[in-house]
Amino acid sequence: MANRKVRVVHYLNQFFGQIGGEEKADLPPTVKEGPLGPGLAFTEAFQDQAEIVATVICGDTYFAANIDRAREEVTALIGRYNPDVVLAGPAFNAGRYGTACGAVAQGVVETLKKPVVSGMHPENPGYEMYRRFAYIVETGSSAASLRKAVGPMARLALKLGRGEKLGLPQEEGYLPRGIRKNVFLAERSSKRAVDMLVARLRGEDYVSEYPMPFFDRVEPSPPLKDPAKARVALVTSGGIVPKGNPDKIESSSATSYARYDLSGVDDLTDKAYQTVHGGFDPVYANNDPDRVLPVDVMRELEKEGLIGRLHRYYYTTVGNGTSVANARCYAAAIAAELKRDGVQAVILTST
Repeated sequence: MANRKVRVVHYLNQFFGQIGGEEKADLPPTVKEGPLGPGLAFTEAFQDQAEIVATVICGDTYFAANIDRAREEVTALIGRYNPDVVLAGPAFNAGRYGTACGAVAQGVVETLKKPVVSGMHPENPGYEMYRRFAYIVETGSSAASLRKAVGPMARLALKLGRGEKLGLPQEEGYLPRGIRKNVFLAERSSKRAVDMLVARLRGEDYVSEYPMPFFDRVEPSPPLKDPAKARVALVTSGGIVPKGNPDKIESSSATSYARYDLSGVDDLTDKAYQTVHGGFDPVYANNDPDRVLPVDVMRELEKEGLIGRLHRYYYTTVGNGTSVANARCYAAAIAAELKRDGVQAVILTST
């Protein structure tokens, strides 16, 4: 390995692969020789120690809608070039792109037995879903942080491509992978634990050997005083949309939500509505969309006087792989509209 360049194959989406924007997001996997787009920056960072022999490109929508097939197709294209290491992205905080990069990493590691380096914002769903398959460098939320990501990603790629052993995440500059390994230390665990406790009591810095997970805590709203007079809205992450998906909500890592009118609608039929959610078997939801968005039941409650009225509009998106940051943005925007329209309660449904 020391006498030759490290062979690298680079995976990009349609935008960074310089094919087009959203209008080309349904592009099937294709391959081009040599580096493209961000690959030129990586080539410069490699300083003749590695060579990007090919760039594999796939549209974000195509990958999200056909994730298993797309992973196999991309992995097969990569395998043709017998790389020492694969680069994927960086994807920043782009949910569909990050999920695709992670799925590519899974295919490459499991099928080709080659290491993969990527770059993502920690809130990208691709990181949480696929971190055990790739060495992921932390990036900013947008492509403006590309230059900062290239150096650390290139260094990791060179090490892995040469078969060198990597140290801990904080030593090598990649995000934790959720993989625990046993190591032998000079001091026994009881002494290390007491030392950490003493440091905490003294207000001194210390690093836990087992970082605790962080969970959002949301205080519940008070109950409705009189449901029979309340306007109630339906909001879902189950991807229920009018037939044909007019607003093109993605089946995974959604980048938008939509609002649809329920005026005159007492039942969601399979002829008029469908789910676009890609994270579960859609057969039962498509046969009767009320199973996910219970408009029929809400109309019954309305007629019986148990609720004041069902709100004219419902809101929908897809929860599958959608980033926490995007979900918060959707929630804030939807909540503002519901408050403006005088809605007193919301029923949230998922899958």
